[in-house]
Amino acid sequence: MSQKNLLTQEGYNSLVEQLNDLKKKQEHLISQIEDVAQPDESGEDGLATQLKEELEVVNDKIDSLESALEDVSIINGDCKRNQVEVGCTVKIKISDNSIKQFSIVTNLEADPNVNKISDQSPLGVALLGKKINDKVEVSAPAGKITYKIVSIC
Repeated sequence: MSQKNLLTQEGYNSLVEQLNDLKKKQEHLISQIEDVAQPDESGEDGLATQLKEELEVVNDKIDSLESALEDVSIINGDCKRNQVEVGCTVKIKISDNSIKQFSIVTNLEADPNVNKISDQSPLGVALLGKKINDKVEVSAPAGKITYKIVSIC
């Protein structure tokens, strides 16, 4: 039995939108290939080859997304948690006393640019299962960084 892919509703919607965009791109590429795939005596056109390669990449992405969306469990971000788990938003105090907020998500929707970190990242792994006021140490290129959990919701 395979494990369900945990996604927030926002992450699920984003992946569905990506999948729909890729399917439109797939249709467009197929149409372009059909338009240019009239080979001359020398064989297949270079543009057709390039389009087919791009179509292969798009098809792989579509397969990957469809597979990920096949067995999904939507997690709600309710704040009734006393320990960090996927779907939580965590405020942490960094050793220099600055405070950061991160959402713990799976690798399917991780995006460090918007403070969504994967449960498989070094910080995500260190935070999972911890409670408010727990401290965790994470190795970084600059050395070990200590984080203290300020709140979980």
